[in-house]
Amino acid sequence: MKDVSVENRVETPNFNKLPVVIASEYNSGYLRGWDEIFGKFSLQPENNISGRKVIVTDCYQGVLFEELLALFSDRLKPVLTITSRDYFLKPEEILDITWPDVTDDRIFGYRSRLNMMDFISSGKLAECRARIDSVTGGTVLVFGYGAALVVINPSLLIYADMPRREIQLRMKSAMVDNLGINNRNELFEQKYKRGFFVDWLVCDRHKKKIKDKWDFILDTTDMNDPAMVTADSYDSALTKAITTPFSVVPFFDRGLWGGQWMKKKFDLDPSSPNYAWCFNCIVEENSLMFDFGRGLFETPAVNLVYFRPVELLGEAVYGRFGDEFPIRFDYLDTMEGGNLSLQVHPVTEYIQEKFGMHYTQDESYYIIDARDDASVYLGLREGISPAEMIDDLRNAQKGKQPFDDSRYVNRWPAEKHDHFLIPGGTVHCSGKNCLVLEISSTTFLFTFKLWDWGRIDSDGRPRPINIEHGKNVIQWERDTEYVRSNLINRIRTVAEGTGWKEESTGLHVREFIETRRHWFTKKVIHNTNGGVNVLDLVEGREIIVESPEGRFEPFVVHYAEVFIVPAAVGEYTIRPYGESEGTGCATIKAYVRT
Repeated sequence: MKDVSVENRVETPNFNKLPVVIASEYNSGYLRGWDEIFGKFSLQPENNISGRKVIVTDCYQGVLFEELLALFSDRLKPVLTITSRDYFLKPEEILDITWPDVTDDRIFGYRSRLNMMDFISSGKLAECRARIDSVTGGTVLVFGYGAALVVINPSLLIYADMPRREIQLRMKSAMVDNLGINNRNELFEQKYKRGFFVDWLVCDRHKKKIKDKWDFILDTTDMNDPAMVTADSYDSALTKAITTPFSVVPFFDRGLWGGQWMKKKFDLDPSSPNYAWCFNCIVEENSLMFDFGRGLFETPAVNLVYFRPVELLGEAVYGRFGDEFPIRFDYLDTMEGGNLSLQVHPVTEYIQEKFGMHYTQDESYYIIDARDDASVYLGLREGISPAEMIDDLRNAQKGKQPFDDSRYVNRWPAEKHDHFLIPGGTVHCSGKNCLVLEISSTTFLFTFKLWDWGRIDSDGRPRPINIEHGKNVIQWERDTEYVRSNLINRIRTVAEGTGWKEESTGLHVREFIETRRHWFTKKVIHNTNGGVNVLDLVEGREIIVESPEGRFEPFVVHYAEVFIVPAAVGEYTIRPYGESEGTGCATIKAYVRT
């Protein structure tokens, strides 16, 4: 049932770079622009007892703190302003309490157990509350991180949220500091590490605790065109999202090894030298875009996990992973580019012991497209000496000689629709001239680079190599024969009917993600079976996802788009649509094994 190569067939890009969830039925609670937003605030009455109006604006790390504070101060004309600088610990105290989690490692830290209250001075907090209590008229503005902890019953509570992708862009541009310190001019990797291991965990814990007290949620990803929704409209939009298939907003990054495939197929900026990554389902970092009819509203997609976990994930997945989204999809583009770094991911036992993570980054490479010379490096050659390999890696890192990968690592030819399985502990990387769909568990940055082909990073420094971590997790028995028998194209047909076939394509016994590929020319019936599904259209121009009972609006998906089907959806169907009607299509679906 395989169709002709999309490389040859598709000419006009139809990839949707800004998918939305329609929430126009809740537009009565939507405001756009600063005039509308502050006009709404002015209608809030003063407290009848104290005579003052207390407006609290709590913030996620990564908002443009000074700009937003200046705007609120100018518009509200408060008689008293309290900011997190008034009640937070001193920056040097915050550096001290976060040191055990940040560590001195260039890349890795430890998942912090701190909460927002740990950043607040009890003495300063008492002083701020006393100052607020002394005000008998006018507006009091309490602004900043953890602001909701200062005032128990404010006149208004606004939450200024921020998606992690936008935070990272602002970090790279030296526009924001980490939580409670002054470090915007540090290297990006230092700011990102602190954000990942400390700030975002602290802010997420705080956000979850105060969510039921919000009056408004503020979107300032574009400070010149802000949007705000009421808590009721926001809750309704979240509820709408878990009743329908949806896509998060993809984002694209350059890289030293990046390629040209996505630039052409997705109609990206032609002036960019390359694109290495497309992050199209990393729910903790991607945005969810709501269309309220009068305008868009961008929110962290992870809020759907925090506030609708059972409906999104399913009871069993939620019970196993909590409010984390365990499945990650992203693209690695090496087409006309270079090899990724030779690398290995930790085994579960190691990541739990060293970094406080619950599970490791088991993954797989599904080949979306490939040239004739494409390859994947996977597993070790038979009969090698572990000690000699580690010595050669260390010598290569010191610049004594290049690492002889052909002596130690298998290099396998890669073709379109091949599936390479990569459980933690397996040495691997994509070679050049591949477009890889990376299907993995979501643990972000736990990649131990072993060799990077002698390249220098974009900041002019050698790229971080983690041989000492890597040698502790490499599974040396995963040699040529093991890989051939267990990790390449472990495909078997599990069901078929007229016009469709379902295949299992893996995964390894240590991996908790199951993958199924469907080839089809006619309608295929799917069911979430009580667990979240993530799918990618890997063959065909266009498909349509429908509810047999009409429970959601038909959802159109284009080639290479990734979409999520919440557990609550239950049964759904997929069929070729538009230009693909009458032709063969294929999807790859991932879900958590139960």
